[in-house]
Amino acid sequence: MAYYHRVGQIPHKRHTQFRQPDGSLYSEQLVGTLGFHGVSSLLYHIHPPTQIKEVGAPVPYGAKYLKERPLQPSHLRTLAQTTTGGDYLQARQTLLGNADVTLSICNPTERRMQYYYKNALADEVIFVHEGRGELWSQLGKVAFEPGDYVVVPRTIIHQLHFEEGPVRLFIIESFSPIETCRRYRNHFGQLLEHAPYCERDMRPPHELIIQTEPGEYLVQIKKEGFLHQLTYAHSPFDVVGWDGYFYPYAFSIHDFEPITGRIHQPPPVHQTFEAHNFVICSFVPRLFDYHPLSIPAPYNHSNVDSDEVLYYVAGNFMSRKGIDLASFTVHPSGIPHGPHPGTVEASIGKTETRELAVMVDTFRPLYLTDVALQYLDEKYPMSWNPDFVHEPPRSADMMD
Repeated sequence: MAYYHRVGQIPHKRHTQFRQPDGSLYSEQLVGTLGFHGVSSLLYHIHPPTQIKEVGAPVPYGAKYLKERPLQPSHLRTLAQTTTGGDYLQARQTLLGNADVTLSICNPTERRMQYYYKNALADEVIFVHEGRGELWSQLGKVAFEPGDYVVVPRTIIHQLHFEEGPVRLFIIESFSPIETCRRYRNHFGQLLEHAPYCERDMRPPHELIIQTEPGEYLVQIKKEGFLHQLTYAHSPFDVVGWDGYFYPYAFSIHDFEPITGRIHQPPPVHQTFEAHNFVICSFVPRLFDYHPLSIPAPYNHSNVDSDEVLYYVAGNFMSRKGIDLASFTVHPSGIPHGPHPGTVEASIGKTETRELAVMVDTFRPLYLTDVALQYLDEKYPMSWNPDFVHEPPRSADMMD
């Protein structure tokens, strides 16, 4: 989300003397992407951010992809998994991925991260299904609640602090920058009038966290299948001010304004973010089509160029049977898919939906991981047969 923002104290001009009360210089740091051609921010530290005190042994941290599975639709049921681990990084389970993106769940029990975390190669979009708290970073605090997308650009050092209660996260890791959709922006970068959201809906960092005490501050850095362990002499949260276009922010799925029409609208109208070779879409409560002969249920379609993943957040999806909250459905390119039998006729005459879901469409094949197999619904590929008996959803609190 590229618009200018500033927090705290900064000098009048970039790359000029900016002195602390004792006369020493603040330490300037540029963070950004695409070399010096992408968006960036300038941070002003009390201490140089380069003072490494110790380098520990890297810890393997990656997924094993299953590339020889049959071509078929998949359904992953994760609702019953109320916790996937204690610590935030230990609790992350990657279920799907390719060279462009990974899709993970994370249901930690620990309320606070006892270290600092940086993804050196990827942006992360944390969709908050359940839980509340704050993202702390070098650039300040961002509060989050259920329904929020929390977008954390690569290299931003951060922590997640959760309030009491269950936490259920869907994490999308992108190896290219996460951006708002180009067709929603003018050539200045401003979101247009017809865009389904605007800059007012974005919540950038505000209050800074200024930690000044020397000590041992562990930063775990994710890069190339490892968590690298670097201990610094000072906290990365010693920034007194910053400005620029590069920062984490939150955006609520409830602030996405749906685009509707007289007949069924295709999935691109739900697009929320884009990156290289994939998009993220938001399905939200909306009015159905208003042509007198319209069919609200989606038509059968072949994913010629993309794999389609839906993560179900709330509501009853009219085109699917036997789907829980926190389920993933995966429809790969190469075979057609569409509504379950009986759902097309059942949709006729309905005027609205209260469904809520996050969709990820990729333009290269996705692969299940070995971890995903524990959630796999083995019967799902046959669920379009007319005589198939669907299991009822396991959730007791789905919307009507």
